[in-house]
Parts: sequence; C-alpha cells; structure tokens
Amino acid sequence: MRAAFYEQRGDSGVLQVDEISTPGPGVGEVRVRLAVAAVNPTDWKMRARGADLTAPQVPGMDGAGVIEAVGSGVDIGRIGERVWVYHAGYQRPWGTAAQYTVVPSRQAVPIPDAIELDQAAALGIPYITAYGCLHSDGSIEGQTILVHGGAGAVGHAAIQLARHAGAHVIATVSSAAKGEIAVEAGAHVVIDYTAADAREALHRAAPAGVDRIIEVALTDNLETDLAVLAPHGTIVTYAADNDDPTIPVRALMTDNIVLKFVMVYGFAPALIAAAIDEITAALTSGELQPLPVLRFGLEDIAAAHDAVEGRVAAKVLVDIP
Repeated sequence: MRAAFYEQRGDSGVLQVDEISTPGPGVGEVRVRLAVAAVNPTDWKMRARGADLTAPQVPGMDGAGVIEAVGSGVDIGRIGERVWVYHAGYQRPWGTAAQYTVVPSRQAVPIPDAIELDQAAALGIPYITAYGCLHSDGSIEGQTILVHGGAGAVGHAAIQLARHAGAHVIATVSSAAKGEIAVEAGAHVVIDYTAADAREALHRAAPAGVDRIIEVALTDNLETDLAVLAPHGTIVTYAADNDDPTIPVRALMTDNIVLKFVMVYGFAPALIAAAIDEITAALTSGELQPLPVLRFGLEDIAAAHDAVEGRVAAKVLVDIP
C-alpha cells in the first residue's frame, strides 16, 4: 500500500512516502480503506518527540473510509460500512496517513448517511477530547462554559457539543475571522482575547462567573481564568504548554476550584463510548459543522504536518489516493 511513514524522530523531513506492506486485521479488528485523513497536533508532536518507536510508523490518528476486511470475532456484515476511525496510530504502527489502517472494531465508527467523509475524518481527537473536557463530571445543562480558542479544532468542537448539551457558551478568539468561525459554531458570546478590555468583556458576559473553562493555554490564561471563574468552578486543560504554570494553591482552595488535566488517550472506555454516542446524535441531527479545510495530497504529508505545527486556521486534511 502507499503510505507516509517515518523511521526516526525529528522534524517533518523524516517523513517518507512509499510502498509498504498492507496490514491484515487480527482478532477483533477491521481493515479500513481510507479516503481522507485528518492531521492533529498530536501527530507532529509524536513524530518529533515521542517515546518508543517501532519503525516504520505511519502517522495519523483520525480518518474516514470504508471497511474492507474484518478479523475473527467481527461481524462480516461490517464489510462495506463507511466509518470514521480514531486513535489509529496510538501505540500502533498503522496510522491514517496511508491507503489502509487496521484498528479494533470499536474504533471504526459508522458514519450517518448524510455526513461527508471529510467531516467524519476530522471527528476523532477533537470531538472526543471536547466531550471529555465538557462531560467528565456530569451534565453541563444550564451551565455557563468558557471555551478558549474557539476557532481551534477542540475549541470549535467544544462550542458545538456544549450547545448540544444545553449550556451557555462564551468563546475567546484572536481575530475577527476566527470570531466568525466561533459564531457559526454556536457560541452565544465571542470575545477577542487580544483586546485590552478582554477580561472586562468576560465579566460582562458572565457577571456571576463561568462554571467551567475549556483551556488550551493554561500558563497564559490562568490568571484570567481565576478572575472570571465562579466559586466551585472547574478549569479543564487538554494541552501542555512549553512552560508549566505556577499554581496559586490558596486561591484555588479558597473558592473550591477544580483544576483538571485530561489526555484523550487515557479516557475511560465508557467516556469514549458516551462521546461517540453524543457525536453521532449531534451529527445525525445536523448540529455539527466542520471547520474550514486546508487540503494536501499524501505526497505532501510533510507540508501538512508543518501547517498544523504552524497553527493554520483550518482543519488540515490529507487526500488518500
């Protein structure tokens, strides 16, 4: 099969595209013929500085295509299903930047009939992460949720899933163009965090304080977060900064604040299953809108990784030949 892969850690220059062996599904697994793959920050981070490496490693966690073969223990009726896959390349060699991937059957999720493969390919990491950030402590119906980085993949997903769950959503962005993306996603209030009066605007938007903050840059935002968070509120951070923040323990204790750190790969199976159910329901009802897309061919996988590392304001997709 034609695939992108790397055999050593490093910058995007270590990526190669060539023919490698096509994997076969094992017990409980399915093989998916991919049509499109999505690139996430985790892809370039694992390529650049991951731990153990079994070469060749095909990058990519998310993608969409059609189940072509099944292993023993999997219903043969799944062959021919359109599916989106998640965590494909996590601790496994067969990521989604290839013509085929092999994943456990549960990691190949049926795509509702009206949904395009492009949108489905981009669901995995962002939407499962967003769901876990929002719902790991129970219902958020009626709560006020602050989503930092509302035009980013996880932030964009969090806005939509929070709206779907009945929350009031405030989002921060860094430009008018990104603000439009957040508004289209359903944010009730959008605030430019680069503005001099951003904190005052947050106070005006939530005079009683926000209940839950979905955080992408804890070191930069912690002071503001504590200023606008209601007592007994929660800050959930899903991204690691280059520098760890200084944690003001007394301030958190005084207001009974929960500071929570999440990593999607460590989510409990029940939480992932609930996320998939909620994502599927929201997709089926037409409540989820895709981000603007920037496309690359498989031969340009290095440029696709560079675009994501450079924080391009779009969802990066890779077309699989």
